[in-house]
Amino acid sequence: MITTARSGKDTLKALQYLYGPGRRNEHTDPHLVASWDGFAPDPGRDGEATLAQLRDALDLHVVRYGRPVSKHVYHRMVRADPTDRNLSDAEWADIARRVVAAAGIAPDGDPHGCRWVAVHHGDNHIHILATTVRADLTQARLRGDQYRTEAEVTKIERELGLKDWSDTRTPQYRAGIPKRPKSPELRKAERLGHEETGRARLRTGVRRALAGAVGEEEFLARLAAQGIRCEVRRLPSGDARGYKFALPTGEPGPPVWFSGSQLAADLTLPKIHERFTAGIDQPAAGRRVGQGRPATVRCRASTGIDRATAVIDDEPHAGQVAAVVGGTIEVLDTLALTSPVLSRKEINQAARALEFTAIARTRAARAEVRSMRSVARELLYAGPAGGRGEDGTAAATILASLILLAVVIAKWHAAQGHQHQAEAARAAAAHLRTAYGRHAGRPIAVLDVQGRHLPEPVRDRYEAEVRQALPAGLAAGVLADDGWAALAATLAEAEQTGHDPQTLLREAAGQRELASADSPATVLTWRIRRGIRLPAPAAEGTSADRRTGAALSRTTTHRTTGMPAIAVTPQPSGPDSARRTR
Repeated sequence: MITTARSGKDTLKALQYLYGPGRRNEHTDPHLVASWDGFAPDPGRDGEATLAQLRDALDLHVVRYGRPVSKHVYHRMVRADPTDRNLSDAEWADIARRVVAAAGIAPDGDPHGCRWVAVHHGDNHIHILATTVRADLTQARLRGDQYRTEAEVTKIERELGLKDWSDTRTPQYRAGIPKRPKSPELRKAERLGHEETGRARLRTGVRRALAGAVGEEEFLARLAAQGIRCEVRRLPSGDARGYKFALPTGEPGPPVWFSGSQLAADLTLPKIHERFTAGIDQPAAGRRVGQGRPATVRCRASTGIDRATAVIDDEPHAGQVAAVVGGTIEVLDTLALTSPVLSRKEINQAARALEFTAIARTRAARAEVRSMRSVARELLYAGPAGGRGEDGTAAATILASLILLAVVIAKWHAAQGHQHQAEAARAAAAHLRTAYGRHAGRPIAVLDVQGRHLPEPVRDRYEAEVRQALPAGLAAGVLADDGWAALAATLAEAEQTGHDPQTLLREAAGQRELASADSPATVLTWRIRRGIRLPAPAAEGTSADRRTGAALSRTTTHRTTGMPAIAVTPQPSGPDSARRTR
């Protein structure tokens, strides 16, 4: 259940909303399910009762109080999860009594409690409306009502068998998740025809500017390139206090500013400066020709992601998990900026889902922060990639590694009892699987055909080597996998280049976490191909692919132009930067 409260100063106006059609005609059959004494007039079911009569009954003690009361209207909503069963009016009435008692509106056994009503108007939720002056003409003590109410709602969920939201009611969860938009923001986005609110779009823009940035100067330049305004708030002493950000409005009037903490807990000035302080590994200036190509960089980045997966899978402390989650969001934001339209939307959605897995009030481990931010910077520095040939195969490789990382993050949260963070990580993995399928479909299909055309004695020999190289349970899963034919083709190709299949299998399987993989054979395929740098299987399909691969092999410069959604390309530091920039 979700419960929130607000205050107001007009009882009649609040009742008109509760008994009216709603903002989108969502209110159906509004009626009372409970009240302070069980005899309050119900304009929804009693044709002679009016809203004014109900208002006068609720405001009786407020009028008797004789002095002005600031915002005497207490309005609390209690909503069941969409997956829960429909609750009866009697159940809602009991829930309402327990909630007002916990909030301090009408404590159990208190004859002087405030007057209140509970209105049910469909959609499996109720509204509790109360006035905050008690019968003994004192004001109700409501300080801390949200925490008390949520504790009672947790008990209700367990007693009635409803979905358990208790893990979202901890201070750590509240501090870690992105700040949710308010109703006016949602209505404005709907009115302007935007899919996201201004706050959500601004948060994404700030994260993209931060991804892989070396320091504040580059961060601010990349914000300006996106048209995002940024100001540093300062204390009277002149010291920096925090950032505030605003989107370009394109309309008359001042911009709408949001502080970093109003966007997300990790976008405050101190948290951003922590990332800069951790440092970053610059892309090497002396790499051989082709080593900075997007395809090569993506394969190299997938190795760093596998190392992060190993960290999470090996009993990490909370600081390591916080660092890996934050770094993974940066990697995904960078990948979305440099990926083709084919998969860009799904990668961005995965990054947004992963924001809800963040761990607050924990100092991120500096080594993991540096490692993941270095991966993000190298991806950004390599520039945009295509969706076919070598680029498509490299995209499938890095996405396969990211899927496993998201799955391991979900397992860690589930083991800690963080069910909603675990669900968010699984949602991110689902988006990444969709993106992976769009890049991997053709290369895997080519390898599958090659594997099925191998002579039977050759396939039998590779099957025997799989059984010798891998544990019995894993070997059985690999051989029963739909990706077995593609793995067999990869082993044959590797053997032709002088590699030992058993050694490759052991090394690939030893890189942690295969049990959670959707297709262990496919994961082994990408790890082996990445490890020994086999060419893209899709390059054998068409003459166009061969021409693309040949052109890429002749490329002697980095592709740093045309980067989507960002106009500032980070440059490497050091004396070689001018020579490398064209």
